[in-house]
Amino acid sequence: MNGLHQTVAIPGYASFMSTSDFLHGPFPEPIDPPEGFDPAAPGRFFNRELSWIAFNWRVLEEASNPRVPLLERIRFLSISATNLDEFYTVRVAGLRELHRSGNTTPSTDGLTPYEQLTKINENARQLMMLQQRTFSTLRAALEAEKMVILDRKALTEADRAFLDEYFLSNVFPMLSPLAIDPAHPFPFIPNTGFCLALQIERRADGLRRNALLPVPQQIDRFIQLPGEGGAYRFLPLEELLLDQLQALFPGYSARNSCAFRVLRDSDMEVEEEAEDLVREFEVALKRRRRGEVVRLTLTAGAEPSLRSLIMDELGVNADEVIVLDGLLGMSDVKELVVDGRRDLQWPPFTPRVPERVQDHDGDMFAAIRQKDMLLHHPYETFDMVVRFLNQAASDPNVLAIKQTLYRTSRDSPI
Repeated sequence: MNGLHQTVAIPGYASFMSTSDFLHGPFPEPIDPPEGFDPAAPGRFFNRELSWIAFNWRVLEEASNPRVPLLERIRFLSISATNLDEFYTVRVAGLRELHRSGNTTPSTDGLTPYEQLTKINENARQLMMLQQRTFSTLRAALEAEKMVILDRKALTEADRAFLDEYFLSNVFPMLSPLAIDPAHPFPFIPNTGFCLALQIERRADGLRRNALLPVPQQIDRFIQLPGEGGAYRFLPLEELLLDQLQALFPGYSARNSCAFRVLRDSDMEVEEEAEDLVREFEVALKRRRRGEVVRLTLTAGAEPSLRSLIMDELGVNADEVIVLDGLLGMSDVKELVVDGRRDLQWPPFTPRVPERVQDHDGDMFAAIRQKDMLLHHPYETFDMVVRFLNQAASDPNVLAIKQTLYRTSRDSPI
């Protein structure tokens, strides 16, 4: 959208004019406040939570920006979904706790916790519907670039031969199919847990029962199938599971199925004056995994009895359920950003190495001894931090290294 102006209507807000090139765009004309507006009233403030959702609408806008490379638009779609998940598990969870405790104290903008939850629910539902429409558009654009997302009905015999081997080697050992009945209670579904709920029927005598198939998070959501001529072909993991139900429930056939995904309260409250702060955090983190469900997303088409079973077992009401006709767990679409299609991504960026480090042949201590150093990431390479730590770790004069780590990656050299 660089240099382009767009009128954006965000639920809960008036339409506004946005421009990505705000430094060079025209300055908006001043407007008169509406009649009866009280400059001292709470209404002069934007609600913090609704303002955050408005930000995420702008993140999602980039997924529809034709000036952004296609796979980067996929990445923006994934980011908007991840953001929304974190928003629900922390911010919405906190408001929900206030409402359930009977708190009616209004925020600075004059909204009570219940009023905020009502507006968030309406706004977030519309945002998720737009995510689905955006994904549908991007999916068509991917097909034009020979990157196809299949369903199980589109599989060829060669695909099935490949998938049979993949399923037995990589997926089957990770699965725990479960019958749901009085002798087999509903299992605990963790935060961001993704499951298939099934109504199955025994072919021999027509006996019906409910079953649950948790989708393992250790396996890629999108399975890459062999393709010819540079084509990329993907099958969602849940489609493979539905195609392999006979191996999981021998002698049964599926009458109805749906997928569902759970978000739990992950807000943390830690007593700052605790005697053992480490122990306090350990307990809080364990409690966080088992927080109450704050949002349940379901695929459309589930029979009412199956849907009611899931809601009852998870302890959610209708306001906390969102039915989507499309893909659940939209954050997983980032897996479609493959290295083999660099032409559909931003050109790679090479961060600079500070000249002073080069002047001292890479000796970080010597460079810092000459003058304090401030690194600006990602424009200057993070390798300088790693090099600094490596030098400190091997220096006999260094007694200890203490630093604050924030969101390190799984393969972090630190």
